[in-house]
Amino acid sequence: MMDQVVRAGLSPYRVFSIEEWAKLRADTPMTLAAEEVEALRSLGDPVSMREVERVYLPVSRLLSFYVTATQGLFHATQKFLGFNDAKVPYIIGIGGSVAVGKSTTARVLRELLKRWPSAPKVELVTTDGFLFPNAVLKAEGRMERKGFPESYDVAALLSFLNDIKAGKPRVTAPVYSHLTYDILPGERIEVDRPDILILEGLNVLQPRDLPKDGKAVPFVSDFFDFSIYLDAEEEALRRWYIERFMDLKETRFRDPRSYFHSFADLSDEEAKTVAEGLWERINLVNLHENILPTRPRADLILSKNADHAVRHVALRRL
Repeated sequence: MMDQVVRAGLSPYRVFSIEEWAKLRADTPMTLAAEEVEALRSLGDPVSMREVERVYLPVSRLLSFYVTATQGLFHATQKFLGFNDAKVPYIIGIGGSVAVGKSTTARVLRELLKRWPSAPKVELVTTDGFLFPNAVLKAEGRMERKGFPESYDVAALLSFLNDIKAGKPRVTAPVYSHLTYDILPGERIEVDRPDILILEGLNVLQPRDLPKDGKAVPFVSDFFDFSIYLDAEEEALRRWYIERFMDLKETRFRDPRSYFHSFADLSDEEAKTVAEGLWERINLVNLHENILPTRPRADLILSKNADHAVRHVALRRL
């Protein structure tokens, strides 16, 4: 559908082949070693040095221009208003389906951005920490809606982003454990006035219903300076999710503390059936209802092939 819109000349995006996009790296130096790239990848999400060079270095270069321009606009506005506020962090949102590779992309970009000559302070936060605790979701009968917009404490997330954007020191966020599949009681992470904050999550570009009376209703994406959506065909996403589930069955699920420990002793056939059911019943529904509709709201879309490699890049026109 997107290709049809582009051919018709109606798209707000300019689409680049990987060959075209790779040339935009220009003289941006490669600051990551092969072993560092390997350490940044998530389970089931291969990423190579070649892809970092051809896809993510140009993204890093583009963001360096955007951050510099935004800082210039900030200082000009401060001068106009006669204010002398604290620096305003540049916030990047990264969204997309489960199993599409958001975590790997976020970590790779964080490391590339940190190594700019200006050595900015870059923090990475995931929206998982703003999920309601399992006890709350169970009490409200919403465990099978975990990851859907209503399973997040949006008010807490908006408050967090508001404090970050206001330049407040030592802003904290809850901590989520993928082992226990729950919020860790009493644990917080601290974000202390970063130059750049990356926020990664399923529904970061999700808008809310607009009130009829015109009152201000903030969206999470209202705090973003730039947003990225990771895209892939539905069948590829399904396969990646099931493959990751099968890998976890042999690794993390074997830990007695794991929320999914009971799945560790399933046969491969039984485990695959469970994974297919979770995909169809929960993740596919969330993709159709909430995640995929947000794709056109992104500034940059990275579209992947079935082998996880990015096949083309779409950049929103200014």
